[in-house]
Amino acid sequence: MAIIEGFQGILQAAQTGAPGKVVEAIVAFMNTILWDYALLFLLIATGVYFTVRLGFIQVRKFGEGMKRLFGGFSLKGDKAGKEGMSSFQALTTAIAAQVGTGNIAGAATAIASGGPGAIFWMWVSAFFGMSTIYAEAVLAQKFKTTDADGQTTGGPIYYIKAAFTGKFGKFLAGFFSVAIILALGFMGNMVQSNSIGSAFENAFGVQPVLVGVVCAVVAAFIFLGGVGRIAAFTEKIVPVMAALYIVGCVTILCINHATIGLAFKEIFVMAFNPQAVAGGVIGLSVQKAMRYGVARGLFSNEAGMGSTPHAHALAKVEKPQDQGVVAMMGVFIDTFIILTLTALVIISSGLWSSGLDGAPLAQAAFNAAFGSFGNVFIAICMLFFAFSTIIGWYFFGETNVKALFGKKAVKIYAVIVVLFIVLGSWLKVDLVWNMSDMFNGLMVLPNLIGLIALSGLVVRITKGKEK
Repeated sequence: MAIIEGFQGILQAAQTGAPGKVVEAIVAFMNTILWDYALLFLLIATGVYFTVRLGFIQVRKFGEGMKRLFGGFSLKGDKAGKEGMSSFQALTTAIAAQVGTGNIAGAATAIASGGPGAIFWMWVSAFFGMSTIYAEAVLAQKFKTTDADGQTTGGPIYYIKAAFTGKFGKFLAGFFSVAIILALGFMGNMVQSNSIGSAFENAFGVQPVLVGVVCAVVAAFIFLGGVGRIAAFTEKIVPVMAALYIVGCVTILCINHATIGLAFKEIFVMAFNPQAVAGGVIGLSVQKAMRYGVARGLFSNEAGMGSTPHAHALAKVEKPQDQGVVAMMGVFIDTFIILTLTALVIISSGLWSSGLDGAPLAQAAFNAAFGSFGNVFIAICMLFFAFSTIIGWYFFGETNVKALFGKKAVKIYAVIVVLFIVLGSWLKVDLVWNMSDMFNGLMVLPNLIGLIALSGLVVRITKGKEK
């Protein structure tokens, strides 16, 4: 039904004779196909496939992953350089990209559209996604290389070419690179800066463009410092921003302690029987809970999307599987901790069925406990979350720009990203947001094809039969 409506929307837009309307209709149709159908199945199926083939590695190696995470914890680790970065720095760079506005607005949208039961399906998708991201990190380590300047580099573009030799492999890898540059480096960073600008305008009355200029200047300083400065930034900012947000959420849950039990009940009951709680009066269903929970969960933790392998490729570890188990912790922190805390704050506030959606719903839930300080708290968290994502996404895009066009193109890329940060802070264009979603979805396809093609290699590496 949705596909037919999409075709009808494109035809109606074409009849208006307005090219902009046609583009909007096509992008909307593509997003429906990708995020409502194809990717929901493909990402979950890939996660289940690797979970079975790797013997539930996310369970077997969870303890090792936590040990490596805390064993490498540092606010001032080894200086990153041409030879790569520490395992902890690679993880924080990946988390910097994973933990973004989706952890606040994304969770709220999932709950508003799919009910509290969406959070259960978010957990399910994250559980299987941990095995997918393990495979991504292992392959990124296996096929990392050194460029002409002696800089260690890696990512899906390299393991896709290894999976498929000849023109097909080059096309698939090139398609992925172009998609991630557009999705994250350009349009995605406009979305992030817009979130920061809007949050500061609501909390402090500051003009969004001024916030955008400040963010752009700071970002440019970090960009120009290369991988060393990016790693130094993420290893410091990610633990701080996570701790700040966790403390805020736990404080609210202490205030709302009487309704926490009910919140968990709603999550589990409404995942399978929404009418038992909602009474069917707001149009909730199991299908909606699954759709929005899985889609928003996968969009937030990025498992299978092909973004975080760029960071994990640079980790200085003895074996590829060592970074694989660390990568799994990124999904765990993003979904099972940050997203879950956001969800519990919203559900325990009782405002999830108020008709609000996205960031306004999250702000209302925080305001219910913190009063007017709720807007300030969300603004500060948005700054941390969105800005760290800008840094992570820039780095992922830079890796692919360098691979496609060479080192000289990096400065041009950096300038464009900085300009887009300023532009995005005050110019909210829905089409840009939707196109970011579309290219996010498109880059998943070649990445998953490469992962499945090399799944046997991942198994052999995991069993220690191949280094």
